[in-house]
This record gives sequence, C-alpha cells and structure tokens, in this order.
Amino acid sequence: MTTLLPASQITLGILAGGRGTRLGGVDKAWIERDGLAQVIRWQRRFAGDTSAVLVSANRDAARYAAAGLHSVVDRVGGGLGPLAGIDALAAACATPWLLTIPVDLVGVNECLLPTLASHAGASGAFAVDDDGAQPLVALWSLAALRPAASAALARGDMAVHSLQATLGMAAVRLDGVRFGNLNTPDDLAAAGIT
Repeated sequence: MTTLLPASQITLGILAGGRGTRLGGVDKAWIERDGLAQVIRWQRRFAGDTSAVLVSANRDAARYAAAGLHSVVDRVGGGLGPLAGIDALAAACATPWLLTIPVDLVGVNECLLPTLASHAGASGAFAVDDDGAQPLVALWSLAALRPAASAALARGDMAVHSLQATLGMAAVRLDGVRFGNLNTPDDLAAAGIT
C-alpha cells in the first residue's frame, strides 16, 4: 500500500528502551514470536515503507549492531521514559518524517502508515485504536518534533500525549483495529508466546 510520503522521507523509529519490569526485566525487543524477534519483525514489516530504521535502546548496543540495526541511547538520563526515546530518535533521524512504534506491539494493519500520512499535516499524527489513544504509534514531522521534544524534556513534561497536543498533531481513529502489546506474562500467552 502506498503512502502520501515516499519511503525516502520516512525513518522507522522503534521504541525499545524500556526495562520490561512487568516481565521480570526481559528485553521485549528480543522476545520471539514465530521464531522472529520483535525488533526484527518491525524492521521487516516496514522495510518497504521507510528508508532507515533506528532503535531507541538503552542496553545491548552490540546485539543490535550484530543484527544490522542502528541503536540510539537516550540523550538525557534517569529513566525518563518514552519521550526521552523519541527525543533520541529525533536527534539521530536523517529524514523529514519519523514513524514511531513501541517494540512490544502485537500487530499493525497495512493501512497504518498511509492513514497517518494522510492526516499528518505540518506536525504529524498519532493512532487511536479500539483501546484508545496510542501516542507512541505516531508519524512525526522532524522540524516540529526536535525543538518541542527538547523543550518538553527541559521543563520536565514527560507525557507524550502532552507533546502531541502542544504540536497540534492529529488523532487518527482506526476503527476495528487493536494493536495489543506484550507487557505481561498474560499478554505473551495471549499472543502464543511460551
């Protein structure tokens, strides 16, 4: 499916910097489903839609490099959460647009990127699935994101949804879609991961 933006204009940013505390510290990027690690699943899924892949990861840089992935660490320390990861991805991104997804998603539909792109306007758009707003599933304009993320971190406002409101990003409803996530042992079991 084609998007309104060519792949050459978009970088995929996979958010994998969490500590996996609800899974006993397991690195969710390397959880395998059907023999494929989550981080590799998303790299392959968006290979035709994006020109580059960056992974926000605060550990195991060598493991990502061995898999041919470029990882970036948070530029600000202290476990500040997803906004710090988005800031790090934005700083490393070389395209005008950044598509972010959390590594622990169960699935995305084929129309995700085209739908976000069609509503992105000047600052970007984020997804709203049947479970509600999904601020980490978003298409960001780098020109707007870089200064706004830095400013939010500087003032201690770590809420991604707050940053999106500041930027005026569009909330895009995806009816009948549920991304799901792999946060708990029950989530893993529901996704068929043993």
